Amino acid sequence: MTGGPGRSRKSPDQVTIVDVARHAGVAVSTVSYVLSGKRAISEVTRTRVLASIRELGYHPNAGARALASRRANTIALVLPLRAGMQVPVVMQFAIAVVTTARRFDHDVLLVTSDEGPSGLRRIAGSAMVDGMLVMDVELDDSRVPLLRDLTRPSVLIGVPADPTGLTCVDLDFHRAGQVCVEHLARLGHHRVALLGAPAAVYDRGTGFAHRTRAGVAAAADRHGVTVVTQPFEEGPAAIRQELADLLDRHPDLSALVVQNEAAVGPVLACLPTLGRRVPQDMSVVAICPDQFAEQAAPRITSVPVPAEEIGRQAVALLMRKLHDEAVPEVTLLPPRLTIRDSTAAPTARTPR
Repeated sequence: MTGGPGRSRKSPDQVTIVDVARHAGVAVSTVSYVLSGKRAISEVTRTRVLASIRELGYHPNAGARALASRRANTIALVLPLRAGMQVPVVMQFAIAVVTTARRFDHDVLLVTSDEGPSGLRRIAGSAMVDGMLVMDVELDDSRVPLLRDLTRPSVLIGVPADPTGLTCVDLDFHRAGQVCVEHLARLGHHRVALLGAPAAVYDRGTGFAHRTRAGVAAAADRHGVTVVTQPFEEGPAAIRQELADLLDRHPDLSALVVQNEAAVGPVLACLPTLGRRVPQDMSVVAICPDQFAEQAAPRITSVPVPAEEIGRQAVALLMRKLHDEAVPEVTLLPPRLTIRDSTAAPTARTPR
């Protein structure tokens, strides 16, 4: 109880709905109806109850707040765990989404099952979430038509072939591929290989992998660079064998672009055993998070994947949509190249 003579005032975390009702001179059920909006309450009574809530510092629990706002205060992060995905990188996105959502007073429901449109329909049809963030977006993603039709707002982390009517955010992977080749071309490299994601990632049409490959090809054509593209599977043994086979087939390669975080370490470890020192005999540039590049030996010249920034922007865009604000269809973050120790001009002994 608050306010009475000789009685100490409760701290806000001790105030209950009973205290609010007593302070406002109404029934507990009336306070509940004001919070939930389930029953019409006169404006005079509603104003009195809200004034008591403010004066006492009452904080209803999350469920009551959700009822009062007609929202669940929860968003879904749809993150199907599929073959070829780099879990450490994916978790960077997830952590960014969770921490940003908390700043907006929202929790995150993580959905990892690969159910396609039916899974999205099930989530959207429930009262569990206010909106959805969707990851691992394919160029011809079967979820896209449904996302356009759903009344619940969504944001894609990734860009399908046709983003019309959607909200998407991602790194500009096409430009990232170009930036890598442009850097190598400026150093004087003329024969380059793109070591890509596992074949499963390309086979299902994942957007970032195909856009990077297209960017690499476009820049190579513009700068007169010959490019070989090869998916790289997971596991040190497989990577070593694929790298050895690649160099046997193309001994004149002088530089590698790596878009496969799991392959970065094994590639650097294997190259010296195959007679290629980095960067004296083979330059290496990667598209990967900064921590991978900084922790490698030698430190890798890279275009970072800004997982934290993409996650933050995705949540911010979704919150704007929840408040009926206009948002752009596509937000592409410009790539930046950080030059470190793994790239140099090709040496005279390197075949050209």
